[in-house]
Amino acid sequence: MSNTADLRARAEAWLAQDPDPETRAELAALLRRVDAGVHSSIEDLADRFNGRLAFGTAGLRGEIGAGSNRMNRVLVAQAAAGFAAFLRARAVTAAGGTPEALDAPWPVDAEPVASIVLGYDGRKNSRVFAIDSAEIFAGAGLRVILLPRLLPTPVLAFAVRYFGADAGVMVTASHNPPNDNGYKVYLGGADEGAQIVSPVDAEIAAQIERVATTIPASKLRRSVGYFTAGEEVVDAYIAATAAVAPAPVGASALTWVYTAMHGVGWETFARVVKAAGYSEPIVVKQQRDPDAAFPTVSFPNPEEPGAMDLAFAAAGAAGADFIVANDPDADRLAVAIPDASAPAGYRRLTGNEVGLLLGWRAARLASGLAKQRWDDEGGAATAADLEADEAAADRVRPALACSLVSSPGLQVIAEHHGLAFHETLTGFKWISRAPGIVFGFEEALGYLVNPETVRDKDGISAAVAMLHLAARAAGRGQTLADALDALGETFGHFASDQISIRVDDLGVITRIMASLRASVPVTFGATEVLDVDDLASGDIEGMPASDVLRFRLEGGARVVVRPSGTEPKLKAYLDVRGDTSADASAQVADLAAAVRALLNERA
Repeated sequence: MSNTADLRARAEAWLAQDPDPETRAELAALLRRVDAGVHSSIEDLADRFNGRLAFGTAGLRGEIGAGSNRMNRVLVAQAAAGFAAFLRARAVTAAGGTPEALDAPWPVDAEPVASIVLGYDGRKNSRVFAIDSAEIFAGAGLRVILLPRLLPTPVLAFAVRYFGADAGVMVTASHNPPNDNGYKVYLGGADEGAQIVSPVDAEIAAQIERVATTIPASKLRRSVGYFTAGEEVVDAYIAATAAVAPAPVGASALTWVYTAMHGVGWETFARVVKAAGYSEPIVVKQQRDPDAAFPTVSFPNPEEPGAMDLAFAAAGAAGADFIVANDPDADRLAVAIPDASAPAGYRRLTGNEVGLLLGWRAARLASGLAKQRWDDEGGAATAADLEADEAAADRVRPALACSLVSSPGLQVIAEHHGLAFHETLTGFKWISRAPGIVFGFEEALGYLVNPETVRDKDGISAAVAMLHLAARAAGRGQTLADALDALGETFGHFASDQISIRVDDLGVITRIMASLRASVPVTFGATEVLDVDDLASGDIEGMPASDVLRFRLEGGARVVVRPSGTEPKLKAYLDVRGDTSADASAQVADLAAAVRALLNERA
């Protein structure tokens, strides 16, 4: 650990370039406590300045505060300048030139070499960080388009393609705790508006580090010569999303509840619902409008205990058919249905259950369209012929995709309908790049249902697709619970669970993963381990090297273990397939107990 004098020097250098009076005052007060010899303050200073908030494939995300290991205006300015340098270098290189003097002022009369779109949500400092970024991007010679107001993340992802931009940045921390914020990066062009992947993240990180070590944030060139987009981009997103699943003719009116979880989803989603022709929801008013304090929840994530309690209460009072919830930036979707055995009378569906329902819907649509296309062209007429015809015609077969920790049921659905299937690493940066993708999901409540317009998870378009499923079921006198039953009867009854071990010392996670590799378990409880894939080897076809272990068990069960990419947690994902729903539930409960015991033993 660096000594106190070194830490103090770093802190004073930080103060000299910080334009934010709040974080300046915060750091100055901390330094006074350090000078007074308060031990906890020295530890706090070390946590803030021993290291730097890392830029990776998820961009930046962390707690707001002063210091190089926090989200703040200095860090954001450095990130914007580094990303601008990356985009300039990339554009010049693509044009056959040599990138030089990346920090030199861009001539006022020169044409921009690259363009970028910026969006922001309702979290603390989101707009401030977005404006700082816009000014620095413009000062670096980029064409900069700022979205007109706070909006959901999917609108930004849509806007990258709508404007034909080279890149996009969304200022959001999604469903993180209230005092967090983040910086999510997208690329246009050949990347089609998807999030960045390796090695681009390392290239951007290197540029950010270069800026941080050579140019004070206060000396970075800024310009107010950026553009603010009009409402037409929002209108275009609403039209495209409403077209995903217009209300079926003659469908029964639905009674349903919606919560925005104090985020930015409601205004946009309400317009989509109206444009698509669905009945209006009962809105949880306490959580409808953006509020950076998230006052009614301890953690603004629909997956967390208690987060949907107000929605459950509203649904119970109205006798609602189901509940729809977005997370604060509306890129995730949660769905709950009536369940007399649940304490609140409603049960939140797992991400896998929603993913398989939406995947089944997408597969039926895709296989029908594919067969029709082949019929029109005199080719194959059945799903069984699609793969061979694809090879002969040099086409990319429509595909379903999910992360390797999501339900294997999606592959069963894809194969049943003659579609391709792709399994990827976690994150939509990978899922969205699956060849021929028509639908993708991951169990953490993320769904990509409209890849032609948004190459990222989108909680609004996914919600519209769920409304369509519910409306079609209601038209037959059925419910979403009936749709789940039909899914199980058709493809088998899949059940999943997740175990998270939160740690204070990341070394515990390293120790467990090393132990599992050095001494591979023979069984999990009474269930035999048949084989194991170690993705860290880089030898698994189609999978980049990653710190992931995948165990295949007898009976078709599966356990995947990996460190969390965003939190100090070790995660284990469990999947089983049973003859009945009850059988699958019993199997996964037994497996969960065995996995938890083994991981605690190896800790």
